[in-house]
Amino acid sequence: MVADSKGNSDISFAGIFASSAFAACFAEICTIPLDTAKVRLQLQKKAVAGDASALPKYRGMLGTVATIAREEGAAALWKGIIPGLHRQCIYGGLRIGLYEPVKNLYVGKDHVGDVPLSKKILAALTTGALGITVANPTDLVKVRLQAEGKLAPGVPRRYTGALNAYSTIVRQEGIGALWTGIGPNVARNAIINAAELASYDQVKQTILKIPGFTDNVVTHLFAGLGAGFFAVCIGSPVDVVKSRMMGDAVYKSTLDCFIKTLKNEGPLAFYKGFLPNFGRLGSWNVIMFLTLEQAKKFVRELQSSGR
Repeated sequence: MVADSKGNSDISFAGIFASSAFAACFAEICTIPLDTAKVRLQLQKKAVAGDASALPKYRGMLGTVATIAREEGAAALWKGIIPGLHRQCIYGGLRIGLYEPVKNLYVGKDHVGDVPLSKKILAALTTGALGITVANPTDLVKVRLQAEGKLAPGVPRRYTGALNAYSTIVRQEGIGALWTGIGPNVARNAIINAAELASYDQVKQTILKIPGFTDNVVTHLFAGLGAGFFAVCIGSPVDVVKSRMMGDAVYKSTLDCFIKTLKNEGPLAFYKGFLPNFGRLGSWNVIMFLTLEQAKKFVRELQSSGR
């Protein structure tokens, strides 16, 4: 996501794209149970006072994970993994692979010295927005598969799988429906991408100034956790709106979803699923960064031996 000490200039774009996609997919496989819990918590509506039947089904990260596993089986925690991997191959590869070229474009070819933080943020906002615009259909299918809980006996599932979901959505709702929620999704991913990049750089830079710390796994661990926490704090409201728009067809627009959520459930509703979201993004960032560094090292050595 950020340039390492050797930079990315000695690795081809194809190499960076492949390294980024692999690292993002590996992190997705490891953390998607927490993402499933996050989506269920975000889609859960506030209970009506006095209505015992409307009491929240899911409570907290671990409680949600346990409820899903108990009622639907452990495999249900990996619902949406196929479109999730589709998403990471496209979005992960594009947002990271394009980051350095876009950043260099913004600073200009004659720039000398450190790249200003504002340019880094702008580059990350751009690549995050571009990447998710292409990958939005995969995100939509992932959320819809994750949102479907335990069904009553005899009630068929909405989709039988990822490929069936893509075709069913196009057939029943039109191809444009694959970009449902594109507004909040672009906002979310652009903001989170920028937050991750800026905070990762800053936390890493600060840690490296502490005596005894070097650019190693421990530093990457703390920097990744910092990036995840900062990204969730900033991106959680748009993440809730995105999940609700993709998982529920009752909202007319992004603004309509925001207003109804705020009016009916209050401002804290925008931080529903905060802990599972941080648990996922924090661990996701750590796993992704560590894997990315090793993947880039492998690709660098592979390309060097082929020259």
